[in-house]
Amino acid sequence: MQYQGVLKKMTTENLDSVHYYLDMKTDFLNMNQLIGRQLEMNFVTYECLNCHKEKQIYRQGFCKSCFFETPTAGDWIMRPELSKAHLGIEDRDLEYEKKAQLQPHIVYLANSSNVKVGVTRKSQVPTRWIDQGAHEAIEIVEVPNRYLAGITEVALKDHVADKTNWRKMLKNEIEDVNLVEWRERLQEFIPDEVKEYYIENNSETEISFPVEKYPAKPKSLNMVKEGSYTGKLVGVKGQYLIFEDETVFNVRANEGLVLSIHVR
Repeated sequence: MQYQGVLKKMTTENLDSVHYYLDMKTDFLNMNQLIGRQLEMNFVTYECLNCHKEKQIYRQGFCKSCFFETPTAGDWIMRPELSKAHLGIEDRDLEYEKKAQLQPHIVYLANSSNVKVGVTRKSQVPTRWIDQGAHEAIEIVEVPNRYLAGITEVALKDHVADKTNWRKMLKNEIEDVNLVEWRERLQEFIPDEVKEYYIENNSETEISFPVEKYPAKPKSLNMVKEGSYTGKLVGVKGQYLIFEDETVFNVRANEGLVLSIHVR
């Protein structure tokens, strides 16, 4: 079976174990069903996720011009504290920014390689946690806009990490922590204008990933540089495909690449 399409991050379902689906234009590949199979992947070309032209990808699946023009790549995406739609101030497209920013957001703690703080739209729970490879997570506050979530994250970053160590996450080196205790410990550092949105008495969400074998020394695959790769799929975690030879491939980091995938 052979498939070809432009890479976009895998969609997920949080069931007994996370189920992963890769959109290959004409087919959705159920990646869980491919665990144990040989995959031959070949780099074909690029396709910008915004203009859909065959242009080299710059960041986040966009060509360079689209990255600096599309409202879906504004600075407030990566830095929520820069959000200004609540003030009626436009960054690139105020109508889009109001829809994206003026909706409920969650500030959370997730444990993937270590405890980290993060921000996501409420509608993206638990998808955001799955994408980070977190095996457990808990909400701290639920606020009405992205700006309030952003300033909360900035305040809490002085007391807890805000990055995931992808190697530890893929090796499944899990720290045994109590996220409820962490949430309570961090409560005093929440900005005054956000304190009313603090969530009490909630419990952790646990997530299980379909992995048969974790890599001891994960090696990241660069499809553009290598051109092709063949390996036996042994698991999926976060947005990574994990292969038997300890090669790992970050689907999300390679959005905009057109690949052909041959399943053996």
